[in-house]
Amino acid sequence: MKILLLGDASNCHRTLAIGLRDLGHEVTVASDGTRWMQTERDIDLSRHFAGPTGGAGLYLRSLRLTATRFRDFDVVAIHNPIFLSLRPGRVRRIFDIIRRNNRSIFLTALGTDTPYVEECLDPDGSLRYSEYMHLGKPSPMVIENPDRVTTWTGEAMTAHCRHIYNNVDGAVAVLYEYLLSARRWLPEAKTAYGGIPIDMNELTLSEIPERPEKVRFFLGRHKGRLAAKGTDRLELAARRAIERHPEKAELIIVENRPYKEYIELLSQAHVVIDQAYSYTPATNALLAMAKGQCAVSGAEPEFYNFIGENRLHPIFNSPLDTESMTSMFEQIITSPPGELRRRGLEGREFVKKHNAAPVVAARFADFWQRRLELKNQFSTPKP
Repeated sequence: MKILLLGDASNCHRTLAIGLRDLGHEVTVASDGTRWMQTERDIDLSRHFAGPTGGAGLYLRSLRLTATRFRDFDVVAIHNPIFLSLRPGRVRRIFDIIRRNNRSIFLTALGTDTPYVEECLDPDGSLRYSEYMHLGKPSPMVIENPDRVTTWTGEAMTAHCRHIYNNVDGAVAVLYEYLLSARRWLPEAKTAYGGIPIDMNELTLSEIPERPEKVRFFLGRHKGRLAAKGTDRLELAARRAIERHPEKAELIIVENRPYKEYIELLSQAHVVIDQAYSYTPATNALLAMAKGQCAVSGAEPEFYNFIGENRLHPIFNSPLDTESMTSMFEQIITSPPGELRRRGLEGREFVKKHNAAPVVAARFADFWQRRLELKNQFSTPKP
């Protein structure tokens, strides 16, 4: 198939493109490189200037691209209802043109949108906790940033997201949580789970020593998203645990680094601290696991059951309260010889089985192909 991946976050679409190309598909990636991450893309969609001037420039460039390069694809996949750094009305216009000029358009459920926020806030929903709610109460992130909720649940953004969901040919989710939320607005037949793709070839194995002289914790922070991911509480708990065992552990912190530099820095780690409020290991955790390192992230029983994995459970599943987090970090620091190495190698096996780029790409491509065949079946005139 001829495929356009439009927009990106955390290098997901770029890595998906690698897997799709390995399967023989022709793929173009158009994105802003996730801003400071500067991930690779074939067509740059960055805002060249701040403010209204930058928005107008990107809008005009996008309109030109819809008439030239963003047409005649079998599949276009957008990474979010807001797949360009523009106001919803302008994004909607670009979306409608692309939908008319291509064979199909799909959503990659890759981040926050209105149905995801609704799922997180729903007391009768399937999620016991999220970055928005803890134990039936608003999370610290919501208390500090109430506009995170009102932006996505307001009338204008809800209407925009409804328009996108009503007009895509389907959605493929990269996380278990995003699949649950996509199914709030789409029938199950129009949704699928893909997973986060990881390029195993770009990540060298760095096995943890049998007896590390010091356990090196690594925290890659996203400035401005500390409360959303629970990174602030994980950092506090890690520091407390290390203060109790200063001779046995240390903490390395990096913040908002370009993707290539971040991958190099990651090699210092024994244990990578990802996030607290997820049922599912996200990109940071999977990158670490692919390198043979341990990860602190989301790894709830619901996720393992969902993917049918009853043997490989390598992830340290983060608790929600700070004291339990501190105890978890202490247990990691005082692990018996060989335990962290074993978990690290098991994590690499997990990623190879569930998240290697060609494995994930095959899930996406199979779903797209099935939806295309169904679309053709209903659009072909009867004799």
